[in-house]
Amino acid sequence: MSPTDWLVAGVAVIVVAGLPYWLPRAVIALRVRIFARVGGEEGIRAPGREVPAEEFKRVYGHPAANGRSRGAALSDLFWYWLSPGPEVHQEHLEPGPRYDDVARTTRQILAGLSRERWTELVGRCTRRVLDELDGNARVHRVRLRDLMMPVWAEVYYEVVFRAPCPRHVRDLITGNADDVVSALKCTGLRHLDRRARLTAHLRDRLAHDPPPVPLPSTLTAREQAYYLQGTFFNTAVVQMSEAMAHLLLALATHRPVQDRLAAGAEDPDFLDRVINETLQHFPLFGVAHRITSGEIPRDGRDPIPAGSVLLFNYPEYQGSGGDRFDPDRWLDPDTRPSAFIPFGVTANRPCPARGFAVLTMRVAAEEVLRRFRLDSSVEHTRSLPSRGPCLLIPRTGAAVRSRTRLAVMRFADRWEGVWRSLVQLVLGSYMVWDARRQGLCRNYFAASSGGSATSVPAGR
Repeated sequence: MSPTDWLVAGVAVIVVAGLPYWLPRAVIALRVRIFARVGGEEGIRAPGREVPAEEFKRVYGHPAANGRSRGAALSDLFWYWLSPGPEVHQEHLEPGPRYDDVARTTRQILAGLSRERWTELVGRCTRRVLDELDGNARVHRVRLRDLMMPVWAEVYYEVVFRAPCPRHVRDLITGNADDVVSALKCTGLRHLDRRARLTAHLRDRLAHDPPPVPLPSTLTAREQAYYLQGTFFNTAVVQMSEAMAHLLLALATHRPVQDRLAAGAEDPDFLDRVINETLQHFPLFGVAHRITSGEIPRDGRDPIPAGSVLLFNYPEYQGSGGDRFDPDRWLDPDTRPSAFIPFGVTANRPCPARGFAVLTMRVAAEEVLRRFRLDSSVEHTRSLPSRGPCLLIPRTGAAVRSRTRLAVMRFADRWEGVWRSLVQLVLGSYMVWDARRQGLCRNYFAASSGGSATSVPAGR
């Protein structure tokens, strides 16, 4: 080979060897640009030049920042991902009597359990799912999101229906939730037949054995099934599974923190601080968009006009991932993060689970830590497209050296990221195009003369 050939070969080797380090980030940046085009040029970023960080909460909580779907191009994409039934999903309903009815029902369902009942329920469901792991295995290699999803499927089924969740129904719920979140992360296309099976089960259950809390009277029987499917068996299951995956992966990648918990530290609030630190670094929400129904006045700045699309960026506002993982920062008011809104802003559709999310995460984490030591070497990102690969090592068994396993896991995770990023680019671009083509949100409001009609079927 000539010197030139050797040079070309050397450059090629370097480029290929470096793929896991530069290609996923480059592809993600391109995908973000594509999605930004979907959001429309009218989007106002917060925090950003027009809405700085110090105005974030005030603008977010202003009564005029209350529009949810109508008027934002990005809504077509979210309605597409959340089908069927996005028109009655609590987070995407416009302000008005229907939203009030749905939100009130959600609060009533969740308020039916005391803190003691929540603790018992989550502990019992977590133990049952962990019992399904092979008791003879010296090491369990799991994906944390997949491990946690059945837990919350059982929990929320029992919260809604006040009865234990049958195994086949748990499979329907996890199949639906996994399909939605995989589409949201662009790691897989939608499978509406999988989602339709859960809808059919819920419609049958509501017809013959409805839950004790009456469902919204402003919704049809089909829409009531969509409401339960979207609010509880999609959003609640996905968000809690993601939150737990982040928490357990943070413990797996920060061994001193995990060891301190496993040692039974005298500080009873330490785990709560670990949860807060996890939610600070890895917020569950990315960008929440709101459409202003009126002008938002501001001191010393031009008002934000009615009809503006506000893009509230949670990770950027919280400065996520910028500091070291330090749960003890929450002990001191001077070091405690002030930009911290893990469950949204109280004045503008806060997360309905904000009152007990930390409690239930604590219960589930304690059950896992009681049985296993957690180890992982994967990259921990907010979007968690890998679903959180992790080793669970039983605490009651013989000591297991995991150094080789962790090295293999790190190598595999790097190269999985290369393929996954390309898949996300292709599938994400297709779904952006398909969502714009179908225009579920846009066509719904065009046909319903202001959003009062409900005759447009979702998912077509």
